[in-house]
Amino acid sequence: MGAMATLPPKIDDLVTRLLDGDRNALPRVISLVERGDPAVPEVMERVRPALGRSHRVGITGPPGAGKSTLVEALIKHYRNAEKAVGVLGVDPSSPFSGGAILGDRVRMRDHYLDPGVFIRSMATRGASGGLSAVAPRTLKLLDAAGMDIVLLETAGVGQTELDVMDAVDTVVVVVVPEAGDAIQTMKAGLMEIADIFVVNKADRTGAKRMAADLALNVHLGTRMTEWWEVPVLEAQAFRGIGIEELAASIADHLRVSAELGHLESTRKEQRRRELMRSIREEIHARVRRAAGADGNVGSLLREVESGDLDPDTAAGALLNDGQLLKEWLSNIGPDGASGDR
Repeated sequence: MGAMATLPPKIDDLVTRLLDGDRNALPRVISLVERGDPAVPEVMERVRPALGRSHRVGITGPPGAGKSTLVEALIKHYRNAEKAVGVLGVDPSSPFSGGAILGDRVRMRDHYLDPGVFIRSMATRGASGGLSAVAPRTLKLLDAAGMDIVLLETAGVGQTELDVMDAVDTVVVVVVPEAGDAIQTMKAGLMEIADIFVVNKADRTGAKRMAADLALNVHLGTRMTEWWEVPVLEAQAFRGIGIEELAASIADHLRVSAELGHLESTRKEQRRRELMRSIREEIHARVRRAAGADGNVGSLLREVESGDLDPDTAAGALLNDGQLLKEWLSNIGPDGASGDR
């Protein structure tokens, strides 16, 4: 492989400051990733040697489960233990226009002034390349910046959130009695990704039954448990009840996973999937750029757009024609220009 391109001086300085522990550089580097700056690949290569120190914990579950309150309680717990905490909150709305999830996070305002805490909200729309690409890169930047614990809170349990969960070491699924029984949780795909279940708002009617149903389904093997038995915990995050037990389970999961070699194998699989995702993103980006370019590729795309050629036929023609594929991969530059470079 060829050498990586040199970063522009200003970006190089930002990355150097981030790696040196300057938290003021972190939001600016994250912004580069969010807007899809051309320097992002070089930035991520620069930070790569500094990765792997943080414990990345995903917090997910249905809307209204109290995930933000739980995250706030965990921040307090980890700060009492003098750990640096990074929080990435995935919001369903623009961070500029606000929304219900961002409103919930107003209660975290006290932590914004804490130099040991970094909180960033990210919209599910508007991120260049899609959230499933931007969020894992942002988690890496938080890791490289020296965070001991990185908490990823997702807005809900859609496919985007499930994709993002693939970027963490431990997945905590938060549910409440009002969410229904364990069968509904299984239908949402939560049983397959949970390393820890938390029945929040455990003082409400039905909490005990919800916890028992989840524990039964876990025991029956709806979640692979040959090396880790998924705990079902009860909590009242608003009152701070159950948070110490949750933090202990999170730490236990990391310890057991690392001791048995599952942590490294999981991270290897995540890196492989990230490579496949990056390839798909680059292919899509080049197709979009090629649509307005001259040459055979642009002509092929315009035939598809006009309805004169079936998309499947066009895809086969592109992938099976070596010369056409070479034109597409080699001659369509980052600026959309065609021809020899």
